Amino acid sequence: MKRAVVLLSGGLDSATVLAMARADGYACHALSFRYGQRHVVELEAAARVAHALGAVEHRVATVDLGWIGGSALTASDLAVPKDRAVGEMGGDIPITYVPARNALFLCHALAWAEVLGARDLYAGMNALDYSGYPDCRPEFLAAFETMARLGTKAGAEGAEWRVRAPLIAMTKAEIIRAGVALGVDYSLTHSCYDPIVVSGGAAACGRCDSCLLRKKGFADAGVADPTRYVQ
Repeated sequence: MKRAVVLLSGGLDSATVLAMARADGYACHALSFRYGQRHVVELEAAARVAHALGAVEHRVATVDLGWIGGSALTASDLAVPKDRAVGEMGGDIPITYVPARNALFLCHALAWAEVLGARDLYAGMNALDYSGYPDCRPEFLAAFETMARLGTKAGAEGAEWRVRAPLIAMTKAEIIRAGVALGVDYSLTHSCYDPIVVSGGAAACGRCDSCLLRKKGFADAGVADPTRYVQ
């Protein structure tokens, strides 16, 4: 089978992308990151998803972004925004943006893919139902493909690199419907920016941007939301 490296955060979007890559006929090498995020809940979710969706292997790379600061997802002194109206999202770059995170993650995926002989990178970026992140735009992904072609041995030898972002123009509801059709069990995923440790594990806060987009997506899709929320 042809191979692909799939960025897998453990969230709703990346789980759907993994299912899509498998449906496209790829042997999927899933890659997650321990990057200094506040909670490791998402890594536990990523392991569950990788197993359930048949990844060939799942690796967790350590990339310390905590020392950089500047993001509510890595700095304990910055609060995660709560209770924003969905219509307000995308109008600015929120404090949950992690500087250069997607560029760094894709670079790691690129390096691993070159060793594996893979030429396709799958990622869950989305330019519609998102929170205003500049590294989720099609222009960024196109620029990364150019960089990959110019900056790798495989590219210099004529290989074509492809960053596949099948969710880029889909609404959250469309993503959920597509995942359900592919057999994704969304109860295995975790999307919350600020999960709360409770008896029996962790629960989503239900109030951060990610939770609100997730809730709206399930409601719009007409699919029951299996997420365990605090409230």
